[in-house]
This record gives sequence, structure tokens and C-alpha cells, in this order.
Amino acid sequence: MTTTDLMLIVAKVLQELDISYAITGSMASTYYGEMRTTNDVDIVADIPSWKISEFIAKFPPPEFYVSEDAVRHAIVQRGQFNIIHPSSGYKTDVILPKDSPHDQLQLARARLQTARAGNDVYFASPEDVILKKMAAFQEGGSDKHLRDIASVLKVSADRIDQQYVMHWAQRLGLSEVWNLILEKLQK
Repeated sequence: MTTTDLMLIVAKVLQELDISYAITGSMASTYYGEMRTTNDVDIVADIPSWKISEFIAKFPPPEFYVSEDAVRHAIVQRGQFNIIHPSSGYKTDVILPKDSPHDQLQLARARLQTARAGNDVYFASPEDVILKKMAAFQEGGSDKHLRDIASVLKVSADRIDQQYVMHWAQRLGLSEVWNLILEKLQK
């Protein structure tokens, strides 16, 4: 099992259950940018409470570990929970979208892309990946987020709507981070 295998398994379940989702985080920045290793998969998914049992049943033990209490709590709190594949040590962070305009827009803008031959999955748009990476940098300061953003901008520059990024950076209080990134790219 690889992180890509795990991503494809979770995405397939979400598609089968008709649950809106978008792969984000390092898997998405790698898709739009340069390859880097990661031990987890981040997926924003709007799981309704009435699909919890059906969702959890798709990840049977001992192959997977999913806490039903954690799923229920995440749905109520609009937080996150994990799907763990114990034998590989890999995990998926399933993040429930907040009730905010940008989180809802992120799901609406997700793009169906080919992750592996015969496997199409929804990735967050490159602009939304950049915005979420900027927010993660602002929260925790890890330079890996800036490197991921630079990688996406380098590889996918012609596909990035910078006006969209600037607009949402301003609305989300991330303008300072965006200006720092643009400054670094000009050097």
C-alpha cells in the first residue's frame, strides 16, 4: 500500500457514496507541482451524518481503523478524523468543510483529474491548494508549505488564476503571506 493507493481507495468510496470531496494538502500540491513524499492524504469531504454507518462499513477492520465517534464528532464540529491503514502506517485526514464561503467554493471548484491510469479523482483546484497551504503556513509557519506553493506556481503557472488567489487571500487575511510568496518568486 502506498499513499496514492490509500488516496484512491478513499476517493472511490466517496464517489460510490456520492459524497462531495476534494483531495488537498501535499497530495494535491504534488499533483500540480513537484513530487515530494508524504505519509498522509488530506481530503476535504462533506459527509452527511446519515451516511456515517455506510461510510465506515467501507473501511473494515483489521485492514483499516476508523473511529465512529471521531467521525460523528468531526461532522458536528466541522473538524476532521482519520482513516488509518495500520499495516502500512499511512493515514487519511478527512476534513469536514467549514460553513464558510471559501470552504464551500473549494468543493464546488474541485477538478476531476487522472491520478493513475483508470483512476479519476477530484483534486482541489491549484488556486485553492495554494490558499489552504498559505493558511497552514500562517498557522504553523512550516516552510514546507511555502515550498509546496512555489512548486505549484513553478509547474502550473499557466493554469493559476492569480486574481482568484489575490481576492481570497485578502478575504481570508492571507495577503501578507501571498505577498511574501510573490516576493520570493521574483528573486
